[in-house]
Amino acid sequence: MRMDNPGLAVRKPEGRSRISNGSHLLPGTDGRSTWARRLRDLIALHTADLGGVEAISAAEASIIRRAACLTVELERLELVFATTEAKPEDLDLYQRMSNTLRRHLETTGLKRVPRDVTPTLSEYLASKERA
Repeated sequence: MRMDNPGLAVRKPEGRSRISNGSHLLPGTDGRSTWARRLRDLIALHTADLGGVEAISAAEASIIRRAACLTVELERLELVFATTEAKPEDLDLYQRMSNTLRRHLETTGLKRVPRDVTPTLSEYLASKERA
């Protein structure tokens, strides 16, 4: 297939990187660590939220990957906070990373969708009768 811009041509899978092909999450790792498994899970969850691999652009996939990485690292900091005394520099890092994560998620359109937990009138009356 000839294109005016050869940089836009679709390459055969064997001509692409392992990361592009999806066979490796991170170069030089086997992907079995707790950190890598959590990263992979988050990438899959965020991708599914946006409609799946076929529905997202390469730029969205890149932002999702960065958001997932930030989430894993924020979780690691939360563990430090839960087990030791928080240092001011760790709190500052946590705050900056949280804001960056929020911006990444907003950029991709990911948002929290609230559930309606208000009981119906019949549910409310039934709970009053039981009490």
